[in-house]
Amino acid sequence: MSTTTAAWNPQGPSPMPYHRYRPYQDRVNVPADDRSWPAARIDRAPLWVPVDLRDGNQALAEPMDTPRKRRFFDLLTGVGFKEIEVGYPSASRTDFDFVRHLVTSGAVPDDVTPVVFTPARPELIDRTFESIAGLERAVVHLYIATSPVWREVVLGRDRHRIRETVREAAERMARLAGDSPGIRFQFSPETFNLTEPDFVLELCDGLTELWDASPDRPVTHNLPATVEIATPNVYADQIEYMHRRLSRRDSVILSVHPHNDRGTGVACAELAVLAGAQRVEGCLFGNGERTGNVDLVTLALNLYSQGVDPMVDFSDIDAVRETVEHCNRLPVHPRHPYAGDLVHTAFSGTHQDAIDKGFAHRAEHPDEPWQVPYLPIDPADIGRSYEAVIRVNSQSGKGGVAYLLRTHHGIDLPPRMRPDFSRVVQEATDESGREATPKELYGLFVETYLVETCLTEERPVDPGEFEILELVEDGTAAFAEVRVDGVTAWGAGLGPSASAQAVRSAAHRAAAR
Repeated sequence: MSTTTAAWNPQGPSPMPYHRYRPYQDRVNVPADDRSWPAARIDRAPLWVPVDLRDGNQALAEPMDTPRKRRFFDLLTGVGFKEIEVGYPSASRTDFDFVRHLVTSGAVPDDVTPVVFTPARPELIDRTFESIAGLERAVVHLYIATSPVWREVVLGRDRHRIRETVREAAERMARLAGDSPGIRFQFSPETFNLTEPDFVLELCDGLTELWDASPDRPVTHNLPATVEIATPNVYADQIEYMHRRLSRRDSVILSVHPHNDRGTGVACAELAVLAGAQRVEGCLFGNGERTGNVDLVTLALNLYSQGVDPMVDFSDIDAVRETVEHCNRLPVHPRHPYAGDLVHTAFSGTHQDAIDKGFAHRAEHPDEPWQVPYLPIDPADIGRSYEAVIRVNSQSGKGGVAYLLRTHHGIDLPPRMRPDFSRVVQEATDESGREATPKELYGLFVETYLVETCLTEERPVDPGEFEILELVEDGTAAFAEVRVDGVTAWGAGLGPSASAQAVRSAAHRAAAR
């Protein structure tokens, strides 16, 4: 990319010490030979694995207790997740007790597999297996940091010692699992995206062999972007490198665990799936350490918007959000994709006009695929009403005002009348500095256009003094544009004598100007 300064770009050097940081290519080698993932397409959902009860929980100022965890777990199984990371049993008594609660209460559905998380330490592995005693199915998830800076600064171990630690832990897990077919294994080389690719491949292939993975009892190799370091395409290159080279590939579930430090966690996950990932770990609405884990709600509904079955049920997104907010004690942002209070709402006049026309077109062609401007999916598909799709403030236009009057009060303003009422509304919202509710819009309409409320003088206007330019009758409502002495005005009428009311109202408004 050229760094030549162009005349149209007057930006100057920043005083920030950017020279203290190294680009990703100076920190890790990322082979990208024969790249093919950009041409791939996602035509089915990966296996979604929510980690809210472990990774997400570790990021909360107030970790969940058992009742909140249980409510969250029931939500996850209810919407259709089939593999769920339920805790870090060796980290706290609370986590251990919750896993035991799931075992003893029979809360785990027959088609759901719990995942438990453990570091590569003998006593903590033992504690983890103690927590799942009695479960017919479980995945035991082993992790250790593998990148140079973690090896040198945090762990004080070289590659050889990391390799030995992983092998000893894996052998211990195999002994504790015995011949139980329902216990499977998972390995995460934490900080994968900063680790030498050949070292990750060596560790993963060694465990695939040690655990004797097979298509009937596959091993999961989970490759985290523990802290994002580069653009999503780089992560995709790293995943494709592993996808192509892992041994016993049909016995390996290739999983990813993106974080969102650069704000690109969703893109990292999607590109990783293009590159061969079959499983994605994340949290509902993206909760997690720092800027969060990848957001499974956004990922699933992104697929939905492309005509791909997300394999989870978010048809009542507000109920999902309510439960997550209760359990995490964190609000979902009003602009959060799909689920935020304002994501289906338009205030801008041009947006409102486009949406209004889109709905009108859809009413005439209900069997066509969904294509309403500014709405990537139908809000009704996720349990949202159309009530909040268009809201009116000083930035709004004639289309939005007309839409709200029509949908909330059954008043369909003629197209030529809409600019007139839009000016009335804009004056009111400019004055108040806030949005106008549908009730307030109706009040403005009545005050402005109905003869009973808009008369400015008692003198009736003689029929010979005015000219009717347009008269529109719409059921029990009527709208008239009248000219008096060269001055035009609109009026409206409701009820049995709507047309006469509309004409009288318009005439009086024109005469009063």
